[in-house]
Amino acid sequence: MKNIWVPLSGQVAQQRKVETIANNVANANTVGFKKDQLVFKEHLTALTKGLDDIDIPRKEFSPADFYHTQGAENAMVAVDGSFTIFEQGQLTPTHNPLDVGLQGDGFIEVLTPTGVRFTRKGNFSLNKDGELVTDQGFRVLSALNATEEALRNPASAGSIPTPEERILKVPTNTKLTIANDGEILTRDGAIGKISVVEFADKHALRKEGNSLYITPEEANIVRNGVKTTVNQGFLEGSNVNAIEEMSELIKAHRHFESIQKAISAYDSISGKAANDIAKF
Repeated sequence: MKNIWVPLSGQVAQQRKVETIANNVANANTVGFKKDQLVFKEHLTALTKGLDDIDIPRKEFSPADFYHTQGAENAMVAVDGSFTIFEQGQLTPTHNPLDVGLQGDGFIEVLTPTGVRFTRKGNFSLNKDGELVTDQGFRVLSALNATEEALRNPASAGSIPTPEERILKVPTNTKLTIANDGEILTRDGAIGKISVVEFADKHALRKEGNSLYITPEEANIVRNGVKTTVNQGFLEGSNVNAIEEMSELIKAHRHFESIQKAISAYDSISGKAANDIAKF
């Protein structure tokens, strides 16, 4: 029976929802994690094919003529998209001078093997070369000292430092102070500034795993006038409310099970139609 595809599409969509919520719950204690949420859409045949202005049968009426489905038997549910909720997570003190927590909409620039990426996971450390790195070993970059116009001007490309030239190096065995604007200070003075950027459209960011994000285009990055503050000795927690997500996970599981019962009912009806009615 073709009608089985109606509940089946809903079950597939609910399975995606369960997987998304489960991932949120699994990262409830991940530093700087931002939860995801799905958006669903329903497709109705009547919306694409339209209806007759006067839907009156030109024959003797039957009971079925008074119960029009409007194409609902060919409807389907699908995942329209996934988006990240960028609400601020709680800052927790760690008293580690290399830990930084961001307050605001900004992200820290880091250099990965696949290029520059952005993160809010601020539990940093020093590698053997004295470079400031993330817990995955990705090197933290220093801020670009240039105007937005110069950064977008192709003629200025040669004068702008490459990401490899912007890697932050910190002297070992030296007390560090990180100011609210990301500047790193020692007793010998400033040695660099952590690159904290914001985005014109933060919902254009895409997750890449390991709390890393990528932006589709350079023009989306805002480097000047950043209002995000850097808090030394703090880490930003996940913005996942574990109790709320577990409640949503239970509801999604129950919805999934109810759809499964509908599919079983369709399957039973189909079986009877093939086996019992065929005997007549």
